[in-house]
Amino acid sequence: MTNLPFSLAIRTVGALLLALVVAHGAHAERADRLKPLTIQADQGGQLDLQRQVVVFTGNVVVTKGTMVIRAGRIEVRQTPDGYDTAVAFGTPGQPATFRQKRDGVDETMAGQAERIEYDGKADVVKFVNNAAVRRLRGATPADEISGNLITYDSTTDVLSVTGGATRSATNPDGRVRAVLIPREGSDAASAAVPLRLSPALAASAPGGAGSGAGKP
Repeated sequence: MTNLPFSLAIRTVGALLLALVVAHGAHAERADRLKPLTIQADQGGQLDLQRQVVVFTGNVVVTKGTMVIRAGRIEVRQTPDGYDTAVAFGTPGQPATFRQKRDGVDETMAGQAERIEYDGKADVVKFVNNAAVRRLRGATPADEISGNLITYDSTTDVLSVTGGATRSATNPDGRVRAVLIPREGSDAASAAVPLRLSPALAASAPGGAGSGAGKP
C-alpha cells in the first residue's frame, strides 16, 4: 500500500475488532428516521404470515429519506413499536448496496456486502460477508474499511469491523483492511492518491448505471 498517503492494514487473530470513527463529527441525516420507508421491485411482495415479514424480489430498491438499499431480495418487517427493519440479499456476482447522506456535510456513506441488515430503531446497519464501506466526499471516495462483518452505528458515527475479509488473490491472508485518507483541505490531502469505487458502488451512485428504480 505504498501508493496511499496514509493506510492501515491489520492482520486478524481470532475475532478482531477495529473501530473507525468517521471524521468531522457529522452523522447520518437525522430527518431520515422520520421519513416513510418505500419499496420498489420487479415482482410483487409476498407476505410470510408465519415469520411476519414481507419479501420483495427482483431488483429491489428500498428508500427512507436519503438512505437507499438495493438488492436482489429484501425482507421487510415492522416492529410492534413502529420501527422498520430490513434484510437485503445480493445475487451471485452482485452484492447488496447501501447509501446514506451524512448530516451537514457533502458526504455520503456507501457500502456493499452479500447481506445488509438495517435496524431502524437502533439506526444501525450491518454489512455481512465480503463487506466494504466507504465515506465519499461529494463523488470522491475517501476512507474505506473492509472485512467479514462491518457495523455502522449512524447515531455515534462509528464503524466497527469484526473478522477478516474473504481470502482472495489480492488479500491472500484474509486481513481486515482500513484506508484513511488525510482530512480534506490539509497539505497531505493535496498529494493523496484518490480511491476508486467498486463497480457495485459506482452503479448504485446517483446517475450510475444502477441508479434508476429497480436497479440494484
